[in-house]
Amino acid sequence: MKVLIIHQYFNTPESGGPLRSYYLARGLVACGHEVEIVTAHNQNSALEVELEGFKVHYLPVFYDNSLGFTRRIIAFSKFAWLAYRKALTLEKADICYAISTPLTTGWVAQRLKSKRNTPYIFEVGDLWPEAPIQMGVIKSNWLINVLRQFERNVYQNAHRLVALSPGIKDGMAQLCREKSITVIPNMSDCKFYSPEPKDPALESRFGVKQKLVVTYFGAAGKANHLEYLLKAARHAKRNPHLYFLIMAYGSELRRIEQLANQYQLNNTSFIPYGNRETLRKVLNVTDVVYVSYADKPVLATGSPNKYFDGLAAGKLMVVNFQGWLKDITEQHEIGYYVDPNQPQMLTDVLSPLVFDKASLKKSQENARLIAETFFSRGLSIQKLLKVLTQDQPKSIKELEVYNLTA
Repeated sequence: MKVLIIHQYFNTPESGGPLRSYYLARGLVACGHEVEIVTAHNQNSALEVELEGFKVHYLPVFYDNSLGFTRRIIAFSKFAWLAYRKALTLEKADICYAISTPLTTGWVAQRLKSKRNTPYIFEVGDLWPEAPIQMGVIKSNWLINVLRQFERNVYQNAHRLVALSPGIKDGMAQLCREKSITVIPNMSDCKFYSPEPKDPALESRFGVKQKLVVTYFGAAGKANHLEYLLKAARHAKRNPHLYFLIMAYGSELRRIEQLANQYQLNNTSFIPYGNRETLRKVLNVTDVVYVSYADKPVLATGSPNKYFDGLAAGKLMVVNFQGWLKDITEQHEIGYYVDPNQPQMLTDVLSPLVFDKASLKKSQENARLIAETFFSRGLSIQKLLKVLTQDQPKSIKELEVYNLTA
């Protein structure tokens, strides 16, 4: 079978970032399928690369987390048009796997279905346009109606649908109740990340010797609202054993750094964002991974990679939002939910762990166990492959993630 993957944000282990589509391509090739990927990069010209048995077509579409809404829409639209044109030059695929965000990859898949009769599977990682609507970015009722109709059309014309969380599935189902939607959350790379003793050299490098280290890594955008973490760090100054590391990138990073200076946070350090080799070193000295979102219901439906990386590395998890990950975190004793509007809560729940190493270790062991049992890379890819090859994955015990919160 020939599979065409449309994913604007395709990454490799060398480039860093989420690797879901990379491992999906590898899994397909290992099963004897032919794979081509159409993606984008921040270069001035197109590029074609052979990677581990599959071909990647990079299109020149600049995108960065610091872009404003209008420039993002332009980037999304440009990629959709160029991706469609590129796909028409390739040998016809048996099936297209289109990955959102952005939702505009669905336009590419729809056009290919119409032009070449290529069925498509559509994967949804964030509910869009609901997210920018709740964030107050999209306010025009006319535009909201247009985008929601477009979203509905993409779902209804898909051969199959994949959602990265139960909440996303529920949101999709409101627009296409007749469609079957498979939940396949993001994956924990239990081969690359693993629990390990702290390296004294790395503790010295990051200045965290004899500290209980709380780490945030990933995007620093409006949706992440890292002000919550800084307020918690300011309150935590009363406990000299707590220390915060932030390895982030994005449109809000500079302002967050300025706010940290304003708060005079001597218990917080910012680390330049790096690839996953850098992240593995940071996680080595980390005790707690903090996952942050703004207080908007749609954001609680997400499936953030940082959560699953934290599980794989065997870290106690703290989330500041309601939803399915809060339920998993609390019910399986992986960590804690803290109210983002009560910054003292983080200090209150973590301070006892400074000396109660047994409780800390138990939560960390639980995190790793959940990663291996339900979210490991191999199991996630197996589920994706079954969806693509039209097998019914009912026999895979971790498929229905609702079981974790039952």
